[in-house]
Amino acid sequence: MLFDSHAHLNNEDNTPQMLEELIETIERSSLDYVMDIGFDLESSRRAAANAERLSWCYAAVGCHPHDAKTMDEQKLEEIRTLASKDKVMAIGEIGLDFYYDRSERDVQREWFRKQIRLANELKMPIVIHAREADQEVMDILKEEGAFSDERKSWFPKRPDPEGFASGTPGEADDARVLLHCFSGSAELGRQYVKMGATLSIAGPVTYKNNKKTVAVVDAVPIDFLLVETDSPFLTPVPYRGQRNVPPNVEYTARRVAEIKGLSYEETAQKTKENAKGFFGIE
Repeated sequence: MLFDSHAHLNNEDNTPQMLEELIETIERSSLDYVMDIGFDLESSRRAAANAERLSWCYAAVGCHPHDAKTMDEQKLEEIRTLASKDKVMAIGEIGLDFYYDRSERDVQREWFRKQIRLANELKMPIVIHAREADQEVMDILKEEGAFSDERKSWFPKRPDPEGFASGTPGEADDARVLLHCFSGSAELGRQYVKMGATLSIAGPVTYKNNKKTVAVVDAVPIDFLLVETDSPFLTPVPYRGQRNVPPNVEYTARRVAEIKGLSYEETAQKTKENAKGFFGIE
């Protein structure tokens, strides 16, 4: 019923026993799919291995801005090789993080650009991490062709976001760029969607004072929204403060449903369909 579009089963803190217990928890839940997202080479290897052995698991491979300082050309080639595996569906998570600055900013920029180029070369969706760097992330995506007509030509059309406002249905190009755990403004969210991007909503939408993400969900049609946990991080209410797990995506979906005035079942089904479409899962 649900698709957790961004989780870290591959987290280095998960011992083999913890991972098996987590798998059992997922398989007892209402989750149909989990996207296991790489954040460096080792985690990308683990994500690809998890996808290979678990029917409901798919993977993205890439290097997070925190870990950009660990990258080199050989590791980029290994990510390219992992990306060729059957159930590896995207390059990510990649981007910029100027909040923690765990890698030098120029190093972050270099590997962000190189991984966008890799995604373009492989004609794959891109999963973006952006924190305290919204404008520069958008600028680099544009400069590297993530919203180019050529890139959009590789993917099937999607509903026209302008059609929702005008009441005139139609089709528009899809850039297959996903802003994970979107934390920007409603206006920025609308700009991204108009350019062909998709937004993913995480647990913070359930937090009492998070009016910003509520405004995003209110402003953006459900056709362009996914839900995620980013587990083991960003645990939603009512489990905030505890270690997050993929089945908790239910609470994010319930809050999105409430904001949109939809049923939980409709929201769960629609965001699952959106995620399958974004990642190209049959």
